[in-house]
Amino acid sequence: MPTGRRALLALALALLGAVLVAGCHRRELGGTLAKIQKRGEITWGADRQGGEPYLWLDDSGALVGFEVDVMDAVARRLGVKARMTHYNWVNLVPLLKRGDFDVVCNGLEATPDRAASILLSRPYFVYAETLAVRTGAPYKTLAELKGKKVATLDQTYALDLLKGAGVEIALYEDNQVIYDDLALGRVDAVLLDNVIADRYGCNHAGVTCLPDDVARGTYVIGIRKEDPELKTAIDAALAAMTADGELERILRKARLWDHRQTEPVPDVAGGPPPPKRYFGVVQLRRFAAAALVTLGLSVAAFLLAVPLGLVLAIGRVYGGRWLGAVARVYIELWRGTPVLLQLYLVYFGLGPYYAIGPVTAAILTLGLNYAAYEAEVYRGAILAIPRGQAEAAKALGLSPVQSLRHVIVPQALRLALPPMTNDFVSLLKDSSLVSVITVIELTKQMTISSAELQGWLIPGLACAGMYLALSVPLSELARRLERRLARDQRAHAL
Repeated sequence: MPTGRRALLALALALLGAVLVAGCHRRELGGTLAKIQKRGEITWGADRQGGEPYLWLDDSGALVGFEVDVMDAVARRLGVKARMTHYNWVNLVPLLKRGDFDVVCNGLEATPDRAASILLSRPYFVYAETLAVRTGAPYKTLAELKGKKVATLDQTYALDLLKGAGVEIALYEDNQVIYDDLALGRVDAVLLDNVIADRYGCNHAGVTCLPDDVARGTYVIGIRKEDPELKTAIDAALAAMTADGELERILRKARLWDHRQTEPVPDVAGGPPPPKRYFGVVQLRRFAAAALVTLGLSVAAFLLAVPLGLVLAIGRVYGGRWLGAVARVYIELWRGTPVLLQLYLVYFGLGPYYAIGPVTAAILTLGLNYAAYEAEVYRGAILAIPRGQAEAAKALGLSPVQSLRHVIVPQALRLALPPMTNDFVSLLKDSSLVSVITVIELTKQMTISSAELQGWLIPGLACAGMYLALSVPLSELARRLERRLARDQRAHAL
């Protein structure tokens, strides 16, 4: 390499290293109250997807909701302004601990686990856990649902209750679709806060909310352990809001004020501290089970993708104008839209017309999607077969179908084997998306374990290790096939 190019490469690498080093620094935690007062702003983490009545954008684009009003009032009493920062709800506590924002205020429930991890403010709302069942179902209590499938949201107090109830738990990520699936019979019951149940479930056709509270809990503001002075200031602000009636006015405005707000406040977080959890044999078994789910889904989807892709490829090459056009439309449709969108449409969109299970929907969606990619792999392989092969088959008296079956397709599949193996590795990784339709595969198990262990590093490494254990042998197989099937084993001259 010429000296000038080497110098430019060294300079580029040095600049890249400087950028990486500059972007990697340890946040200084603690003293947040003083920092808030200095900059005149308190940042609070929340997920805008929570919707009404928590927080949402109105028609003018302004952020509204009862928790917006709560944080604005708290900020005003601290002498600053409030600014919401949007993050995924399940990541709010880890990101708070990391220092991405000052506090969390987004339906954060007081639990012993959270009390052991972060500081919790005094409550600003008392909620009830509401059990919803299909209309006409015989269940009246949670105990009667033992062995049945009960749905809830991840990292909630309701999930803690279900873990000890002897039920099969289905984890969702959306307030609305959880009740849609209940009405469709995909689950037997839903346990969630009454705030969510009243808005999304109790008025849903085919859903009945049972009148008795399964349990009660409180919403609190989450604060880092390093900021006891900030907790004291926020507690004082909430106490003053309670005393002068501002908190009641905020809750009444959101139609949330009820008899629970004037009754004794449940001390859910004051229970015994949870035992220290470690990544051990139990977690390994869970990851192994999730890995089997991932592998099973991927194999089943690929078994659907391969024959369908081959039919599409033959249709594009030999099917004539109309059949070729239909195959091309299919390929562009499934390749040109995200797999995540396709999962939503197949599972949730088609649910009111034909309710299929989450595993079936996952296999069907991944298989139909990858069939489009496989079709292009096979089409390229077919076009790579020399024209003389088809002419020789015709000279031997083979029909077009026989020529495809005995001459063209076998050779095309031989050429396509290495890219097919690579596609299967990609399918293994894309299967992580099926967690949005309640399938607990490797990535979803990682998020569950991260919440239980209050840390992402070890579960993340375990998840990566499992994926590598599944994909590396396949990648090695692809390389071996490429070397074995190569017509010219010599390296190309440069």
